[in-house]
Amino acid sequence: MDENTFGGLLRAARRRALLTLEGLAAASGVSVRAISDMERGKSLPRQGTLSELMDALEPDEETRRRLVRASTRHTPDVPRQLPPDLAAFRGRDEALTTARALTAQVAERGGCVVIAAVGGLAGVGKTTLAVHWAHQVADRFPDGQLYVNLRGFEDAGAPLDPGEALGGFLSALGVPSDEIPTGTEQRSVLFRERVAALRLIVLLDNARDAEQVRPLLPASAGCLTIVTSRNRLAGLAATDAASLIGLDVWTEAEAVTALAARIGEERCRAEPEAAAELVRLCGCLPLAIAVVGAQLSAVPRMRLGRAAGELRQARLDALEADERRTDVRAVFSWSYQALDAPTARFFRHLALHPGPVVSAEAAASLAGVEMLPARRHLRELTTASLLSRDATGRYVLHDLIRAYGAELVDQERDDRLAAQTRLLDYLRHNAHAASGVLSTRLGTVLGEEAAEGVVRAAIDTHADALDWFRQEESAVMAAVAALDDPRLLASRARLTADWEGYFATMGRWDEEITVQRVCLDAAQVLRDPVAIARNGGMLARALTETGQVRAADETVALMLAQLPRLAPAERASTERCVAWVRGSQGRLPEAVHHARRALDLYRTLDQPSHVARELNAVGWYLALLGEYREAIAMCEEALPILRRNGNRRNEAATWDSIAYARQHLGDLDAAVADYGRALALYEEVLDTYGQVEVLDRLASAHLERGDTGRARAHWSRAADLLSATGSPRADEMRAKAGAPEEHRGDAPVR
Repeated sequence: MDENTFGGLLRAARRRALLTLEGLAAASGVSVRAISDMERGKSLPRQGTLSELMDALEPDEETRRRLVRASTRHTPDVPRQLPPDLAAFRGRDEALTTARALTAQVAERGGCVVIAAVGGLAGVGKTTLAVHWAHQVADRFPDGQLYVNLRGFEDAGAPLDPGEALGGFLSALGVPSDEIPTGTEQRSVLFRERVAALRLIVLLDNARDAEQVRPLLPASAGCLTIVTSRNRLAGLAATDAASLIGLDVWTEAEAVTALAARIGEERCRAEPEAAAELVRLCGCLPLAIAVVGAQLSAVPRMRLGRAAGELRQARLDALEADERRTDVRAVFSWSYQALDAPTARFFRHLALHPGPVVSAEAAASLAGVEMLPARRHLRELTTASLLSRDATGRYVLHDLIRAYGAELVDQERDDRLAAQTRLLDYLRHNAHAASGVLSTRLGTVLGEEAAEGVVRAAIDTHADALDWFRQEESAVMAAVAALDDPRLLASRARLTADWEGYFATMGRWDEEITVQRVCLDAAQVLRDPVAIARNGGMLARALTETGQVRAADETVALMLAQLPRLAPAERASTERCVAWVRGSQGRLPEAVHHARRALDLYRTLDQPSHVARELNAVGWYLALLGEYREAIAMCEEALPILRRNGNRRNEAATWDSIAYARQHLGDLDAAVADYGRALALYEEVLDTYGQVEVLDRLASAHLERGDTGRARAHWSRAADLLSATGSPRADEMRAKAGAPEEHRGDAPVR
């Protein structure tokens, strides 16, 4: 080898330093193979690699100058087509770890080309990652790098024909133009022949689909092929053994770091809250943050707080850029324009969902389509990276994509009100079905059929019902807050009537307070006495559970003011609710008074289930007043009615009342047995809150019997149940389990 080439100079310098290939590799951190390729003239070092070699060799100044000069002489037939690496590249540690592992496989997997497909939504940084990765490992591929933008998602015309891309690759590999075949298949064969013995990187950027990519795949075991696409190239994984790397948006910390790299760390340190808000408003989307960073770099004196305020007002308008490829709205449009018309309409309606995640059933209801086509649309949108899925299987729409889709609703003149009405009907009518299965509310009347196109979820068992409530909890919370069209007031006021039982069962009082305040406000605007009484009752209960007595009293006064305007059934329901609030506040004579009035009304209405439930309520308040025998008599009158009607939840509550009365009469064995009946029924209907209350009282009964071990066990179990719901009362139960004797004589109140 010519000793004036980089390879010759490197070998001479290594020998002067008395180092073997392995010795230089150990001293520099550069692999033996990479050094060998350089010495044989098969590759040239990157700047960082050259610096590492210099540090290890410690050559004299003349040798150093000659090595630097020789390292810049590129062999003309070695293609180096990679775009420049991004100086401000930050984060992506997990993806780069995967990338390093795949790069290592190139040398390990004999006979197999390594293909990596990087996917993700528009603007998430797929190309940036792929280019950075390729630059990082370029010195391991001495035969060069091939790059092509396949234009799969751009507004400049049709995607690039793979035959045209192959023509460019063959020219870069030194094939004379008159020897390049005309057909795509022949070009693909020649390309594979030319790279069969080479070690190179092939970066196929912005691919439309697997079919566009396949002719461009090398067959050499020494090649690394990186494909980027907004579409999930599952076919490439299935038939070509490609490894899929999915990119999500940055974490907030990564996004702030990236912003600081563009505008200066001192600006972000000076206004950390504003910097955090900026990246949140960008949805932590790398492209959006790059646009904001560029804008802020041009105005170095602008405060970040002011910039955040402007972005808060404008969102997509504030993220416009001079070039369409860096304009967030334009980049999203390229993915949208690739959809067929039905899927595009579905996407627009999906963008109207106000919550962070969307179930398939809610999405179908918004668009007013059946589940089979809805699932097809959802698959297509996920494949196009306009949607992603969370661990529960629900769908996630990025904030900026949601904003873009909502703009399109108006542009296409879609019926926004009809879609939002269908969503509210979906949340209400399915909650009614689920609460019926859970037996959490008796006699709720919907009043009207759901709008056409609303999906009825499959809710047949208690587990189905609880799963549905959990799935849609975030949706109902968002809907009552965000869907503020005045024409939806009546729907909002009625929305959560059938959610009360779920919130109570799970002890989700803070959530109930939030939604019921909004619904009560809507009811008051409408001057609807029934909605005021119902929503007020649910709010008063939740306020009482969280110790907000004064606020609960104000709500009770509002409810009682509606009594003259209510029909008997609604008056009874309101009296019952007021009784519960007064009982929970310890105002027991008032509780008995209101409960008896409710019972009298229910007896006139021929509603045995309501009569039985209210018999238990009166019995419970009497027991708390010390009228134990009368309490037992009232509850025993209720039991046969409840058994006939199959209302296990209220039967559980009634056995609990009887057990409490017997415990305080000193009949501890009977009390423990009755608590056991109540607990078994609450377990059967999956009522977490009911189980906790019974376990609390059962533990106190065991403690009275001298069985400290069982008392501890029941309080520990209650703590575990509450911990699973996130309730702060878990600490109270754990304290009782830890020191049971300190809680002897406690009188838990239901």
